[in-house]
Amino acid sequence: MLACLDLEGVLVPEIWIAFAEQTGIEKLRLTTRDIPDYDELMRGRLKILDDHNLKLPDIQKVIREIKPLEGAYEFLGWLKSEFQVIILSDTFYQFAGPLMEQLDYPTLFCNDLEVAEDGRIADYRLRQADGKTRAVAALQSLNFKVVASGDSYNDTGMLKQAEAGIFFRPPESITKEFPQFPVTHEYGEMKKAFQQAKASLTQ
Repeated sequence: MLACLDLEGVLVPEIWIAFAEQTGIEKLRLTTRDIPDYDELMRGRLKILDDHNLKLPDIQKVIREIKPLEGAYEFLGWLKSEFQVIILSDTFYQFAGPLMEQLDYPTLFCNDLEVAEDGRIADYRLRQADGKTRAVAALQSLNFKVVASGDSYNDTGMLKQAEAGIFFRPPESITKEFPQFPVTHEYGEMKKAFQQAKASLTQ
C-alpha cells in the first residue's frame, strides 16, 4: 500500500511564503490555497521575480534556511515503516534539494524550472497537467492502493483519486467545499487517519 503526500504545508513550510517574508513582497504569499489555477499563480510569481530582478539563487538562499515542520521528520519515519511513501509536489527540483536532505531523501515527483545562465527563472515545466492525480492513477494501474494527504486545492484531485484522502491543516474554505475528507491538524491525528484508512483497505 502506498502513501502519497504533498510537500509544502504538510511536511515543510510554504516556500513562496517564506520568500515573501524575506523580500517583503506580499503578492508572493499567494499559494494554491488562494489561486487554484496553478498556471495563473506561477505566471504571476515569475512576473514579480522579473519586476524585482530576483533570481533562482535568491530563492535557494532562503530555502536553505527552511526547516521541516515540527514533527514532520518523525511522522515521515513512521509512515515509511507502514507504507511505501511518495511525495507528490508542485514544487521544483531546483528548490527541493535542501528540504529532501532534511527528510532523509524520500522519493519525490515534482516539476522543473527553466533557468537562464544568469539565474533568471525563464519559465517552468509541469511534468504533466494535474500530475498528482495522474500519478495516483498510474500507481493504481500497477495494482497499488493509495492513501493520500494534502492541504490545498491542488491536492483535491489526488485525494479524490486515491482510495482514501486526508486533509492536513487545510483552510476552512476548502474543507467546506470537500467535506468528504477527514481533517487533521496534528501529526498524531494524521497518523491515526492513515492507520484507519489502511485498516479499512485491508479488510
